[in-house]
Amino acid sequence: MEPSTNHTPHTNHTTAEMPFGTRTDLSQLSGTTEAVRREVSRVLVGQHDLVELLLVALLADGHVLLEGVPGVAKTLTAKLLARTLSVPFGRIQFTPDLMPSDVLGTSVYVPARGSFEFRQGPIFSSVVLIDEINRAPAKTQSALFEVMEERHITHDGHTHHLGEPFMVLATQNPVEQEGTYRLPEAQLDRFLFKVLVPYPTEAEEILILQGHHAGAGGLPLNAVQAVVTPEQLHALRRQVRQQHVEPRLFEYVAKLVGLTRTHKSLHLGASPRASIALLNGAKALAALRGRDFVTPEDIQHLAAPVLRHRIQLTPERELEGLGPDDVVRQLLQQVEVPR
Repeated sequence: MEPSTNHTPHTNHTTAEMPFGTRTDLSQLSGTTEAVRREVSRVLVGQHDLVELLLVALLADGHVLLEGVPGVAKTLTAKLLARTLSVPFGRIQFTPDLMPSDVLGTSVYVPARGSFEFRQGPIFSSVVLIDEINRAPAKTQSALFEVMEERHITHDGHTHHLGEPFMVLATQNPVEQEGTYRLPEAQLDRFLFKVLVPYPTEAEEILILQGHHAGAGGLPLNAVQAVVTPEQLHALRRQVRQQHVEPRLFEYVAKLVGLTRTHKSLHLGASPRASIALLNGAKALAALRGRDFVTPEDIQHLAAPVLRHRIQLTPERELEGLGPDDVVRQLLQQVEVPR
């Protein structure tokens, strides 16, 4: 995730701040997510904010777009998260010549049966890593629309359902533009978060070098063990959906997202899907931090990852050097925080 200066500082909350006690036992959720963090940290150095957002997305049943320069562990982090889950993992390298059938699957003629049989593509996995998603043309990108939103594909008039869980982790490089395609807005809107992956700090880079030197190349990925089953994840997600949300926070989310549609610096605002994403993400973040209720700070912390890929600045503001996160900070300052 981007440096912490781009977000409202995180404040620890306890149930004592609220007029009600904890109604939900989050000990199993805390234990499970801590086990995932521990396994990931066996290989990954730093990137704590990134791991937290991936866990939030996992609990909120959402997809994540990771953006960062090459070499900052985008792909590694996605692979490590997948290894902590006892579910099928698929990886697709997007290229300009990739066809939709290479992603979804295709019909193959079986002589013994005298008929065609559908052969599933790599998208039929529980966790799918798409490397350099912006390198495939629009025709291939459009193949992801249905599957990311509805969790099934339609082929030759037949609907093929994917199992649960299903999560897409996609990476893209913001610097190199040659041979890349802009992702359609409809596709971007299907990602719960867009996470900016930063360079490691100097202290973290020293640890990376020391680990690489001591391990003659670093710890292998198979050192990471699966600690979450699909059944456990399903139970945790059900618990997250039951999080308590005060009515005033629904209004806060609606005002915050609604302001993107009238803001003078934007010519494209966020849709109601962004409001739902912000609410679901805040519920998961609260649970991850040991609370069974959502606070305004949860919403503020996730505003940038939820909105930055769903809004478009006017050309004038872009020429001034303004970025999506700058506008999100303005939105947070303009909307009154409920107390």
